[in-house]
Amino acid sequence: MTDKQTYYLTEEGFKSIKSEYETLEKMRASKVKGEVPKIWESEDLNPDFLSFQEDMELLETRLIELENVLKNVKIIKTPSKNEKNVVQLGAVVTLQIDKSDIDELKIVGTLEANPSLGKISNESPVGKALIGRAIGEEVVVSSPVKTVYKIKKIRYS
Repeated sequence: MTDKQTYYLTEEGFKSIKSEYETLEKMRASKVKGEVPKIWESEDLNPDFLSFQEDMELLETRLIELENVLKNVKIIKTPSKNEKNVVQLGAVVTLQIDKSDIDELKIVGTLEANPSLGKISNESPVGKALIGRAIGEEVVVSSPVKTVYKIKKIRYS
């Protein structure tokens, strides 16, 4: 995962990714400092060595992924006063769904998306449809069922 993608994160999301990266770096350092199992045990490969090697590979892969995110991150900022009436990344949008249910969704980058917590990605069908829209507008999303969302309120925290 070394593509040149921009990763949109809230300040909290950035701190979380950075913290994970620092923790994994410390873990890598302690594993390397520690005693590495011998590669051979009698005439067979040592299973402890294979386990150690697998752990290190997983650790290195995750560190590379996090490093890529941290190098290509763009922190989601609160928009200017003139732009606050339009849905953008970081907006908390109150929606009326199909003229009945009211729901509140926060538009975030893909790494922080968690629909069960009301956080949807700007790249999801609903997120894409809401970006750039204003209060009072209706947005129709047909994925996989046609749903009409009416924007009732937009706020930024």
